[in-house]
Amino acid sequence: METWRIVATSLFAVGGLVLVLVAMAQVRDRKHSQRSAVVQAGLIGLAVVVVITASIALWLPSVVAWALVAATAMAVLFLTMAD
Repeated sequence: METWRIVATSLFAVGGLVLVLVAMAQVRDRKHSQRSAVVQAGLIGLAVVVVITASIALWLPSVVAWALVAATAMAVLFLTMAD
């Protein structure tokens, strides 16, 4: 496996996990949200992150992989810095 794939996969996985946690927190903060809704949001988000991470690691071209990493980094910065 190429070095860029390992780096891109790792960066996306870390950013994706942060986004899953942010999504779970937003679901929890909604009025009348149940614990099952929080768990469901976490599982769906985690499944999406796993599929995209595997795609980056195995077959996506470098331009697409790095675009996903950049988009994830921007989303993490925007969602964690904005109130």
